[in-house]
Amino acid sequence: MLGKTSIAAIRSLLFLAGQDSTLCWSPRRLAEILDESPTYLAKVARHLVKHRILEAEKGAKGGVRLGRRPEEITLLAVVEACHGPVVGDYCRSARPSSTHCNFHRAAMELHEAITGVLGRWTVADLLERPAALHEAVGGVTCLMAGAKGVLARMEARG
Repeated sequence: MLGKTSIAAIRSLLFLAGQDSTLCWSPRRLAEILDESPTYLAKVARHLVKHRILEAEKGAKGGVRLGRRPEEITLLAVVEACHGPVVGDYCRSARPSSTHCNFHRAAMELHEAITGVLGRWTVADLLERPAALHEAVGGVTCLMAGAKGVLARMEARG
């Protein structure tokens, strides 16, 4: 459901939320820590800066930091910053809902469910348990743990 860009954005936000809020992190350094492509993570950071989820600072000590408190950053805001608005009105109709086709009604119900869930969860909520404590059945590691286990270490601290 969530794309690679949204996942990379969420992982970056979780890491930044665990850092000193006055410090900036270069997208290259973030990419190294999170084991992501530096070019790709720079693109993700630009999306988040454009939507004021991150703040950017230029210069030798520049980079990005959270632009809002973790409690104010919903997963819906992150997804929409990365991919645009979550579309639900596929029929693009101004008709009363009682006359919509069943596909349109199903799409609107799905849209309401997706935006409702994404709008309820914040970065602060994810920080309460940023990565699975143990590997899942079959050896699959939590996506939020990162290849280098950075977020798992954050969890162990606190």
